[in-house]
Amino acid sequence: MFLNAFREGLFSVLFPSNCRLCGAPLTNVSRLPVCPDCLGAIHRMDAPVCQVCSERLAAAQLAGAEGEQRCGLCRRIQPPFLRAVAYGSYEAGLRDLVHLLKYDRVRPAATVLGRMLAEAMADLAPRFRSSLPLVIPVPLHASKLRQRGFNQSELMARAALKLKPVGLQLEISPAALSRRRATESQTGLTRHQRRENMRGAFAVTHPGQVAGRDILLVDDVFTTGTTVSECARVLRRAGAQRVWVATAARVLQPEAASASLPEKPADAASLALAASA
Repeated sequence: MFLNAFREGLFSVLFPSNCRLCGAPLTNVSRLPVCPDCLGAIHRMDAPVCQVCSERLAAAQLAGAEGEQRCGLCRRIQPPFLRAVAYGSYEAGLRDLVHLLKYDRVRPAATVLGRMLAEAMADLAPRFRSSLPLVIPVPLHASKLRQRGFNQSELMARAALKLKPVGLQLEISPAALSRRRATESQTGLTRHQRRENMRGAFAVTHPGQVAGRDILLVDDVFTTGTTVSECARVLRRAGAQRVWVATAARVLQPEAASASLPEKPADAASLALAASA
């Protein structure tokens, strides 16, 4: 106990740091500069969601609903993927944690986000048949990869797979899909503009790995689904049987978010353990 206190005190003196999310002083030795309180405040979504894209459903969409519950968009158009799941809403601490990885290049954040991604993957496990899916991270364009130095989706996927989220070791193939065209930022674009921006951006690099296989696409954030939908279309044209999507975070539309139910807190202890790993 004394040695732990001495170590933490020495760490705070020699390596003074504050939590990158809330600014509180850090005293625990950790590779991730985020305090336990901020990690513990990140929530899992715990509300009625669309059984296809995981958008939260408003009360009006639930009233009188029979069978599989879907949002208005998924009722009109069947996406090229069977189901998309996410750990939590892309807001507050979860959004900041994603930014810490993507833009500040704090790689240890991938371990915590990977644990969240693993929970989302586990939600899909009952849908897998005898053949486990091939895990494919959404790729970055070569120019973006050189600039950032890593693909955050791949780092998160590898961290998630170490936890064996479906009880078995899933196979990952980061090179099976490539981003052959650099695209503009999707921020501020309409749904139609997003689709046009992504059209033709992806290609299957190794068709032999994809043909006849079920695929689990993984990404950091599901925004409108445009990116993963384009990836899923390309994969299915290459012969993929079925495509699922798992992400750490999901952007909720304002009208759906306003109708959300209280969320279930994450296990702060497990997230803190992942942060120190």
